[in-house]
Order: sequence, then structure tokens, then C-alpha cells
Amino acid sequence: MDVVPEWLGTFPLQKAIAATEALMQGWHDRTSHNRQDFSPKTKETDLTKRLKIYVEDHVGPNRGLLGMWAAENTIGRLDPSTGELVEERRTDIVFGWNDDRRSFQLVFEFKRLRRGKKYRDQYLGEQGLARFVTGIYSKGEAIAAMVGVLLAPEVEIVPPIKAALTEPNRAKALRLRKAENGQPYSEPSTLFPKAAFDTEHHRDQPLAPPHGYIREAHFFVKFG
Repeated sequence: MDVVPEWLGTFPLQKAIAATEALMQGWHDRTSHNRQDFSPKTKETDLTKRLKIYVEDHVGPNRGLLGMWAAENTIGRLDPSTGELVEERRTDIVFGWNDDRRSFQLVFEFKRLRRGKKYRDQYLGEQGLARFVTGIYSKGEAIAAMVGVLLAPEVEIVPPIKAALTEPNRAKALRLRKAENGQPYSEPSTLFPKAAFDTEHHRDQPLAPPHGYIREAHFFVKFG
């Protein structure tokens, strides 16, 4: 039996699960019929903006989900002495929730995936997963999510991504923590029912939450 880490015992996980379920329902609703405005040819930024608006206006209210949704949310770093914007990024979709004791912002980073190393590197590298490790995404947060948009059969994309996580150089670059099974990922996900697997990554302060690492859930979605 997996030991539940202390931080997860106090994290409002059911709220985060509700947000992922709403987002996945929104994706299913938008892709269950052929749509010119939501298709494999649609730009990634347009997909995420339209998905966020649909979930915020329709799925969330129908599920009684309270919280804040944002798309293309600007984050960055300022030089405190000069006020200069040193770094700027935009997160694809974020769900925020709080009560009088706890809060979280759950970032969803979307990546279009075709077969081949080029797309795998984009998913795992500095333009994807690494943003949650050495980059500024989800600063101080315990949980985040990658969403791979499959533009080829899942069997040609997801297994090679998992295999790449076992490569020593990749594991070092992503600062991977091994799961209890000895692998660099937990499958199935221990966070979200609809996620394929989880990875955990050490982070340095001030990027890390108090316990020192972030847990990343990996979702894979398709059209039709």
C-alpha cells in the first residue's frame, strides 16, 4: 500500500479532482462532434482559450464547481531594484481555489503531440514539463498537470514518453523522484482518475512548496 505523504493529507485534493474532471468533460464535449473551431488544425492557444471559456461558463456551473478559471495567465519575475521584467510566461489554463485556510492554483500545460522525438522533447523539455521543474510555472505549488493533445495513435506517443523518463540524462534534467515501484512515474495516477500517470520532481526554493517537490499529473486527450 502506498504511503500518503503528509502534505497530500492536508491538500484539498477533491477540489483539484473536480477541476480536472470538469476540464476533461469540457474537452470531451467540444470534441465529440467535428467542429471547425475546435479541431486538430486549431491553434493551441485558441484551443485552450475556448476550452477554458466553455468549462467556466457551462461545465463548472453545472457541476457546482466554485473557483477561478484563467487562460493565457501572465506570470513572471521582476527585478525588485529596477522593476524590470526579467522573465515572462503565460500558462495555458489555470484553476484557482481557496478557503480561509488553504489555497492552490492548478496549472494545466497543453502540448500537441505527434509521433517522434521532436514532439517528445517539446513535451518533456524546457517548453513543457521542465517549466514546472527549473522554470517558474506553479511556483510554490504542490500539484500541476501536463495535457498531451494526441495527433497520432496513443500507443505511438505515450509509451515512448514513459520510456524517455527512464533515461538517466532525462531523469537528471527533470530532477525526477522515483516512485515506490522504482520507476520514475506512478501508473496509474495516484492523484486524478483520468490522468495516465504521475511524476514527481525536486525543485529549489523559492520555486518549491515546503516539502521540496512537485507532483505532476499527465493527461492525454484526443479529438473524436
